[in-house]
Amino acid sequence: MSTHIQEARQSKSAENRASHFWIIWRAAWMVTAVFILSNSATPLYVQWQREFGFSNGTLTLVFAAYIAGLLATLLIAGQLSDRFGRKPVLFPGLTAAILACFLFATASSVAALLIARFLTGIAVGVIVSAGMASVVDVGGHHRKQQASLAASVAMVLGAGLGPLLAGVLAQTLSRPVVPIFAIEFVILVSAFFVAGNLPKRDINLNLQKSGYLHMPSVPRANRLHLLLGISVFAPGITTTSFILSLGPSLLSKLLNVTSPLIAGGTACVMFLIATGIQFAVKKLPIRTIFMIGSLATILSMLCTVAAVNASVAILLVLAAVFAGAGQGLGQLGGLTLISLQVPANRRAEANAVLNIGAYIPAAILPVCTGYLIDLTGLAIGATAFATILTVAAMVAVFFVRTRLPRE
Repeated sequence: MSTHIQEARQSKSAENRASHFWIIWRAAWMVTAVFILSNSATPLYVQWQREFGFSNGTLTLVFAAYIAGLLATLLIAGQLSDRFGRKPVLFPGLTAAILACFLFATASSVAALLIARFLTGIAVGVIVSAGMASVVDVGGHHRKQQASLAASVAMVLGAGLGPLLAGVLAQTLSRPVVPIFAIEFVILVSAFFVAGNLPKRDINLNLQKSGYLHMPSVPRANRLHLLLGISVFAPGITTTSFILSLGPSLLSKLLNVTSPLIAGGTACVMFLIATGIQFAVKKLPIRTIFMIGSLATILSMLCTVAAVNASVAILLVLAAVFAGAGQGLGQLGGLTLISLQVPANRRAEANAVLNIGAYIPAAILPVCTGYLIDLTGLAIGATAFATILTVAAMVAVFFVRTRLPRE
């Protein structure tokens, strides 16, 4: 009898694990859906640049409009989500994503692209705060690390699938813009259903009664955790932002590679690497994950310098591979520290702080580099950018080694 009872319990336990696995990854689909939109425009920039006649500086400005929307949203989305629940924040964010789809599909000017990118940033800001916190919420107390991995993987997977989808359609269709964003519209509608089926979360009444919003912050005891995550995540995501915004232009103008499929495929490979490497290192100590991530960013910048000065396209692809690894590992380490150390009622706000700290340099440095390239040329501008990021990644290595104890 006891054997049968034990077998029944084991069977029920396995069913519960499987159920939680699908609940976590279903919630993570929201993150993937919005991040597919975030980079779907990447293979189309060269086409729009040719049609509308704008410079490399303006191109990076269009890209940075996304980060402006993202940062503005991160200032309030995490706090609102922690106070009033995830769904009231997620639905407006997904609506902004759908409006961005419509603007991209009908764009006939730089202004339309700027607004579309800004709305995309709003949607992403909601997702990286409320959306990622929702994934960790459904994981429960005992599956924080599994849920953190799912949220991080969902982000970079979506970021890679977007440019791949757009690149394939841009390569095969004479008018690819409308089909690309029509498909993305359907994907976003599915994300609405996922958000609607999220379990109801307990609301923090004390936070609601505080009655005012503030600059996103975390408890004093968690500030070092956030600084460690930002120190590695920021150089990594700044590197991927540079490749996403100026990579197609580098391939086209410096390396004579004009295929949108190659541009989109390079971006896709970058984020697939960011996805895969997180599974590969998920059992390593966070300190080790951070160290490998910083090293990957440094290698990416060395390959970038070699690519633009020697005019070797494959080196730029290799730079994208290392950039993806750097972003993925910095993001995984930062999110894992948040899930393990930050109280649940401050988790969305902590996610916002992590992303604000990372995306500010990811907005400023590529834009400055774009205008520097307009003045001095691709090789000098890209080399200057790579030098700054290499120094930042080396500082991160020192910071992690001295401030994060061995596990």
